[in-house]
Amino acid sequence: MEQRVQLKTTSREQTLTLAAQFARLLRGGEIVFLRGPIGAGKTVFVKGVAASLGLKSSPTSASFSLMKRYQNKQIRMFHIDLFRLEETEVFNLGFEEMLEDEQAIILAEWPDPIAHMLPADRLEMNFVLEQADTRTIELTSHGRISAALLEGLCQAAAHL
Repeated sequence: MEQRVQLKTTSREQTLTLAAQFARLLRGGEIVFLRGPIGAGKTVFVKGVAASLGLKSSPTSASFSLMKRYQNKQIRMFHIDLFRLEETEVFNLGFEEMLEDEQAIILAEWPDPIAHMLPADRLEMNFVLEQADTRTIELTSHGRISAALLEGLCQAAAHL
């Protein structure tokens, strides 16, 4: 059952705080698609998640390296950025390891070329840049795991 919610952030710091609250909900096995124009806050959100999970390296826009793996003793996170790639270009890029790891957290920017390769249960986040640093984040859950994430994030966002 699909659920939809909209959240707003009004600064980079607030987006990072939302990401930190989101990270507390992650247990492994979650898939998140991040969409939106360049500069809308997708990578800022990913940085906030990684920092809150205690991952040492800070993600950069993965457009320069299509897939990066971050991990510590408790968590493995894959950050994917498929900006400007077509579906036929994503094969043989090493996604097999990621797809076999059922406990990894997958955060995929510009995910459309691999959407059919991943499980259907995912949380989709569409970042809409409005004015200055204000953004609306449109969230859609597809499945039981993502619905729980959405509910938890909405509860956490109520305290922003």
